[in-house]
Formats: sequence, C-alpha cells, structure tokens
Amino acid sequence: MTIEQKKELLEFLYKCKTDNKVEAFEKVINYRTRHLTVVLEDIYQSHNASAVVRTCDIYGVQDLHIIENVNKYTINPKVVMGSAKWVDMHRHNKRGSNTVETLQELKEQGYRIVATSPHSQGYSIHDLPLDQKIALCFGTELTGLSEDALALADDYVTIPMYGFTESFNISVSAAICLSHLTKRLHDSEVNWQLSDEHKLDLLIEWSVKCLNKGEVVKKEFLKNQLQK
Repeated sequence: MTIEQKKELLEFLYKCKTDNKVEAFEKVINYRTRHLTVVLEDIYQSHNASAVVRTCDIYGVQDLHIIENVNKYTINPKVVMGSAKWVDMHRHNKRGSNTVETLQELKEQGYRIVATSPHSQGYSIHDLPLDQKIALCFGTELTGLSEDALALADDYVTIPMYGFTESFNISVSAAICLSHLTKRLHDSEVNWQLSDEHKLDLLIEWSVKCLNKGEVVKKEFLKNQLQK
C-alpha cells in the first residue's frame, strides 16, 4: 500500500472506534520507539516474563525479542493485563541454541547489544550512551545471560545497588532500566521516535486488533479500494 492508501485505511478504521480510543492511540503512538528493544533469554518464570511485556508497553518499547533455547516463554494473562496486544513479541525458538543467530540479526539491524549483569564491568544505567539503537538483554535470575550472549555483547550495563542482595529479579531490572533509558531518551536530541509511515502501520495494526473481525474489515476495505 502507498502512504495515502494507508491513511485512507486508518481513517476508515478510526470511524469504527470511539473518539476516546482514537485519542488514546494518537497519544500513545508518539511515545513508541524501536530505538530501544528488549531481549529475554530463557526466562522461565511466567510472572516475570509477563511483567516484562507490561513494562515494555508502559515505556513505549515496541519490540520484545524472546529467546527460547531451553525454557518456553509463557505469559500469565492476569499479569500482562492485555499489554501483549500492543507489543510485538518476536519468538526465537527454531534451533537448539537461538542466542547467537538472534543477536547477530539485531546487530545487522543496527542495534548495539547491551548485556545486563551485576558482575560485569561496564556502564551504569545512568551513563549508557544512547546515540545508537540498543538491544537490552536479560537472562535468568539463577544463572544470568549465557556465555554466548555475554561474548556477543558490545557493552555491559549495571544497576547501582547498595544492599546485601546480589541482584533484582528480572521484571524489576527491566522496569528500572527502561524507566531510566526512556526518560533520558525523551530528554535527548536522539531521533528515537517511529517514522511517520511506521506510525501509520502500527496504528492500522492496533485498530485491526481492536475490531471484531478486524482482518476481515481491513480486507473488505482494500478490496473495495481496488475495485474503484
């Protein structure tokens, strides 16, 4: 579709929704970003896995990459509270070890791989450079990120801690990191927002998801447009 066709489709889909929903979409889309993405490696606790999806939505992170080498990623609907509808979840589980391929793909897309680890020497979350796109990687609470993930990391980041406990749980770590990074991005001159066309694509996707038989409605509209 051309941009003009996408605009016409979105206008049509908006007519099927309430003004409040349209207003919410138009507000939220301006805070969506792909400058940051989150990578979860073998997270097995459903509660924590679900909380990270919710956190990504809250802080405007559109893409969540899920590496399933050993542990299957499961979601608890009571925790995500519908947030999975708004976040694009990319599951990487085709091979026995998916970490290397996933991180290499992200590098090719221009992401700097940043491993979170309480033990590695690296940047504080307060000082991590934001000029390049960042793929923020989290491992399991018990063992952390795999050797493959750590070896492929371009940088390491830590959260300052001042107590006896060695680390936060994964969902808390993700929330703290994204809170700091998104605030710094919003205050920076970095071009972190989606392009106008990507915003259109996402608004169409969200609108379709919100409609009863949304895909059917979309196909019928496009079919009618072609017949004109």
